[in-house]
Amino acid sequence: MTNNNLKSTSKFISLILRHHPEVIGITLDEHGWADVQEFIDGINKDGKHDLTLEKLEEIIRTDEKQRYSFNEDHTKIRANQGHSIPVDVELEKTYPPEILYHGTGEKYASSIDKEGLLPKSRLYVHLSKDVQTAEEVGSRHGKPVVYQVNAGEMSRDGITFYLSANGVWLVKSVPVRYLIKSGDRGAIHYEEKKDESSALLELTDRQIYDTPIGPVCMSKTEHEMYLEEAELRRARDK
Repeated sequence: MTNNNLKSTSKFISLILRHHPEVIGITLDEHGWADVQEFIDGINKDGKHDLTLEKLEEIIRTDEKQRYSFNEDHTKIRANQGHSIPVDVELEKTYPPEILYHGTGEKYASSIDKEGLLPKSRLYVHLSKDVQTAEEVGSRHGKPVVYQVNAGEMSRDGITFYLSANGVWLVKSVPVRYLIKSGDRGAIHYEEKKDESSALLELTDRQIYDTPIGPVCMSKTEHEMYLEEAELRRARDK
């Protein structure tokens, strides 16, 4: 299967497992799983695809975003996140890092500035662990804009976060008060009070760094990681 065919089939798989399983005449169970053989037969029935279990395994293995998973014996398949249909993919509830990021297109910024981040057609808002990933997500929608999400503060305020099987952070919504848009030079410092289960954590080394999408508040370590990832990206694009 060529790279173009892989991408085309992968997009079709995303449509089926996240949004419209009825298109190929299958149903997902309550946890988003589809029977693999029924799934393959459904994909192939229109004659436009020639999917086999081996090709399906290759698509899942080579998917850079790791969007899909098999069960242990490869008899079931599901999308890890991104659903618009109500399924419980058994997401892991967990405490987020102090800062997460959300990338979007400039055309959506004014709405986000007023309403915060909403899931729209999806079940959750998707958040990235680093600026680089958020920039890549935002660039799919035109000129990218990155929002810094004060996830630690949200968690301490009682808002639940989930971590998907492929490392995407998910939350039901993000109110405006927890957001800082790229380009805002207001530095923020965070302090988590010491309690029985955690030591004193002070994130007072954060400062504003210039990036291609504008000034972003990061720690020195995050900035070093950002520069390393940018260099790797440039090397891949050569």
